[in-house]
Amino acid sequence: MHKSIGVRCAAPLLATALGSAALLLAPAATASAAPTAPAPGAIAAVPAMAAAPYEYLGWGSPQKPTDVMKAAGVKWFTLAFVLSDGGCNPKWDGSRALTGGSDEAAIKSIRAAGGDVVVSVGGWSGNKLGEKCSSASALAGAYQKVIDAYRLKALDIDIEDTEFSNATVRQRVVDALKIVKTKNPGIVTYVTMGTTPSGPDATGKDLIKRGAAAGLANDGWVIMPFDFGGHSGTMGQASVSALEGLKAAVKSAYGYTDDAAYRHIGVSSMNGKTDEAGETVTTADFRTILGYARQHHLARYAFWSVNRDRACGSGTDADACSGVAQSPYEFTKIVVQYQG
Repeated sequence: MHKSIGVRCAAPLLATALGSAALLLAPAATASAAPTAPAPGAIAAVPAMAAAPYEYLGWGSPQKPTDVMKAAGVKWFTLAFVLSDGGCNPKWDGSRALTGGSDEAAIKSIRAAGGDVVVSVGGWSGNKLGEKCSSASALAGAYQKVIDAYRLKALDIDIEDTEFSNATVRQRVVDALKIVKTKNPGIVTYVTMGTTPSGPDATGKDLIKRGAAAGLANDGWVIMPFDFGGHSGTMGQASVSALEGLKAAVKSAYGYTDDAAYRHIGVSSMNGKTDEAGETVTTADFRTILGYARQHHLARYAFWSVNRDRACGSGTDADACSGVAQSPYEFTKIVVQYQG
């Protein structure tokens, strides 16, 4: 799962994963019918958007994004997290204004260097807009404030914890995203959630089914394949297994072909040691995921996080390093090879 501010779960490591994807819009759909699968040629990939690793500017000794761009060749970032300020109003970490501060300055610097950003709303901890906004229209209005603040091309909803487990809130998020898609033609939307090694659990499958039933032409249903609490094989193999389960769930809910279903799913891994004792995602695992993403043209390949993409040093906390031996940005350099 992903983390916002404070702590995540009871695990000693406080980190989480996410990322970005191919630009396409599935055909418009009515509320009474699921979106139909697009023709293969209708999918217009935006290569750099397909690989947008998370960076958290609020903690974890964040690197200067433009320095990461120069060192790793990355163009897009997924910046996390926008939360509720206690009401139905979006702020970074629930406290920093969208505009006029360091977050907006970072986005401007990324764009000036030829890149762009996906903004992620949610995470594990903190006040969630999906819960604090009392209706789908109000929630869509909160999302719209974020979109308008930065003229976004893509928005990620990282739905976790109580926001994920509440059926009413799940429906609210789906309905709000449908409003957003209507009001912002061409915007790319991702919904990111936890998973089991065999794919989304019952709650995740319900969320996808609600999206299909509402006619939400979501560009990428994304899973975070880590913090499994046990798995077989390598973490790369477990990630592929989870993605196959996700593909089956999306195909079933939307009536997509296999090809269209793959193009509407994505992955947000975690580099190095995860929140689970004994669970480590290696660069070899990242290459396994890369091969799978290339084979099936996934909508998104991201990870948590750029902050952690460096070896640990004396006094460095787990949100600022991977916990494994590595060169700087070794994981990012694998992910940016993905071109949709």
